[in-house]
Amino acid sequence: MMTVQIIEDKKIWEDFLADVRDKTFLQSWNWGEVEQRMGNKIWRLGVLQNNQIVCVALVVKIRARRGTFLLVRHAPVLKISDSELRDFPKEIFMVLISELKAIAQKEKAAFIRVAPLLEKNEKHLKMLKELGFRNAPMHANAYDATWKLDITPPADELLKQMRKTTRYLIKQAGKNQEIVIEKSDRVEDIAMFNALTREVAARQKFVPFAGTFTKNEFETFANDGQALLFLGRYKGNLACAALVIFWSGIAFYHQAASRSEYAKLSIPYLLQWEAICEAKRRGCRLYDFWGYVDTKQYPNHPWAGPTKFKMGFGGQASEYVKTQDFALSLQYWALALFEALRKIKRRL
Repeated sequence: MMTVQIIEDKKIWEDFLADVRDKTFLQSWNWGEVEQRMGNKIWRLGVLQNNQIVCVALVVKIRARRGTFLLVRHAPVLKISDSELRDFPKEIFMVLISELKAIAQKEKAAFIRVAPLLEKNEKHLKMLKELGFRNAPMHANAYDATWKLDITPPADELLKQMRKTTRYLIKQAGKNQEIVIEKSDRVEDIAMFNALTREVAARQKFVPFAGTFTKNEFETFANDGQALLFLGRYKGNLACAALVIFWSGIAFYHQAASRSEYAKLSIPYLLQWEAICEAKRRGCRLYDFWGYVDTKQYPNHPWAGPTKFKMGFGGQASEYVKTQDFALSLQYWALALFEALRKIKRRL
């Protein structure tokens, strides 16, 4: 028999996730702290079988203008072996859904949105449909495909595995003595990053993360030694920057921005390489470039350019099922229509 309970011990939560292969920091203990700092109510749920945790899920209550819903990003997370990865236990998912529906009823949520790290295959798609899920009109601020690089080989081997052009641009930028890559864990430096992000967002016409959100994210993880800002400067001027999270043996290239006037100097290539080297120094086994789109299938997608940049460093794509919605009231369908129209407007 399986039961669901609230996990209140950080060590228990993090120790469980340490043994999980497919995971992201969106299920870390600290991400729950970020959500709470933003005023969101959270639940850290654990599914137990024979008094042993077999699954965890961080659940966030989102109160938006379009309605209230429960958000579960990159979860449920199960401790399963490679051979079991294709056979996600449906029973565990059913137990968790039952608990989520009970929470949603108490919180007056119109729907449940789940972005699971489930390998994209027919079996998983069929299972989700049978459980009552449907493809969400919008993603959940969490990727359903990403580009990952195994960084366990030596640095010289990683360089050899890169696209020739990428390797060349890293070396050229590295030779330029007027280019400097700084690393910072100072919370006050996030103001520079946010200013640069707003500048790029205005130029490229997208909606950036709120400055307060990015500050809370950086401060929460940096306080645990799990985040760094990488600042690329040319003649002392900020040319590009990236926020990288180091958690549970994985480095996540979560946010980045660069000024177009410095594009010919290839500073982002050197910055990315410095971030990879830092991840190796910290004992990370994997570098997650955070987000990927098939550039052949979607050449005009807003992520196509960044994806080509990421692919140049070597690695491979990981694709998961799309974000899924579980409708709980008639209000959901009006919200779904609104989001579908917004997706078309944003060319996503």
